[in-house]
Amino acid sequence: MTESYDVVVCGAGPAGLAAASAAAAGVGARVALIDANAHAGGQVWRHDVRRDGARRSRAAFGSAVSWYAESQVVAATADELLIERPRGATRLRYRKLVLATGARELLLPFPGWTLPGVYGAGGLQSLVKQSWPIAGQRVVVAGSGPLLLAAAALLRRHGAHVVGIHEQVSARRLRDFGWGLARWPKTAWTAVALRTKLAGVPYRCSEFVRAAVGDERLRAVELETPAGLRRIDCDYLAIGYGLVPNVELAEVLGCRLVAGPGRHARVAVDDWQETSIANVLAAGEICGIGGAATASVEGRIAGLTAIGSRREAAALQARQRHARRFAAHVAAAFQLDPRIHGLAEPDTLICRCEDVPFGALAAFATSEGWDGRAAKLATRCGMGACQGRICGAAIVELGFRAPTATAPPLFPTRLSSLTEPFATTSM
Repeated sequence: MTESYDVVVCGAGPAGLAAASAAAAGVGARVALIDANAHAGGQVWRHDVRRDGARRSRAAFGSAVSWYAESQVVAATADELLIERPRGATRLRYRKLVLATGARELLLPFPGWTLPGVYGAGGLQSLVKQSWPIAGQRVVVAGSGPLLLAAAALLRRHGAHVVGIHEQVSARRLRDFGWGLARWPKTAWTAVALRTKLAGVPYRCSEFVRAAVGDERLRAVELETPAGLRRIDCDYLAIGYGLVPNVELAEVLGCRLVAGPGRHARVAVDDWQETSIANVLAAGEICGIGGAATASVEGRIAGLTAIGSRREAAALQARQRHARRFAAHVAAAFQLDPRIHGLAEPDTLICRCEDVPFGALAAFATSEGWDGRAAKLATRCGMGACQGRICGAAIVELGFRAPTATAPPLFPTRLSSLTEPFATTSM
């Protein structure tokens, strides 16, 4: 089956919802919105009944947008997407494509990180929003960045006993970051409100998790502190070292990628959110981690640009630049301690899907760098269910190149979907 649209938006988080809503305002514009989840909202609003932003956004454009829930983009060409749905595959032809594919957590290996009970901070939040039983459980929140406060506040709201929040940057750097928030007063008040909700929860700086300890599940964490190693008993560890843009679809389409803050690629866009591919735009975290407010304004610019409403889009560009300055402020303040990159031991799993230990990759270091393709072929690193999204980001963060470039299919896919007739328009 083939459907044709003026604008197709990939991703129904804050950026995608804003893009679809703006594009739907175009007279006679046919707009489609795709997301892999059953409900709109992305990682910010999805499943949390206390946050109805996604519901309000979808209600705003109503039937003006065709909603493709539980749909994954399998492959793409210059004017067509192949998407896999619960009951089969569909081809979507587009005049303009807006990529709002968001980001995923950066998970870094350390001894014990695969124990049951160790979660990404965002992953545990998502589970709790879906009624995961956390009430009464002892949770250590650790890692880096403002999202630790949001994670701890949500966990506490759902009944968890938050034992402590452990931020790897120094108190001085955190204080400088806080003073800098004067340029973004709304964000500053949000941070104050979150910290107020966490009254009584210790917040410690210059500390990071060295190891998770347990048998069949997590029992405790070992923390590196200025005073030496410290052990804390707990039931859960929620750990987060920031986010990584989901650029795989953009890479397959041929969009130009550039280095973002740190070592991870982002999609290069101009002031109109246009990529290097003429009919492809991008917005939100895929353009660099910036938060929900940045994603929303960029999504709106992209949606307006897609339907030719550049005058309205231009009126939003000052807001977008201001929001991006905040993103740069966050990135500069929460750079990772180099010691965190050296925690993995030779027997620490680096690829959880294929059980590949970190030591198995050492043989693929060459005088010209790291032979990622050879490592992938020999060890199967990056060939599991996540298709290298977890281990690939970790490998890049640890200073290596990604195992190989992204190629379709973008996700594990049914054979019947791959046999769906698909256009071969050249890029």
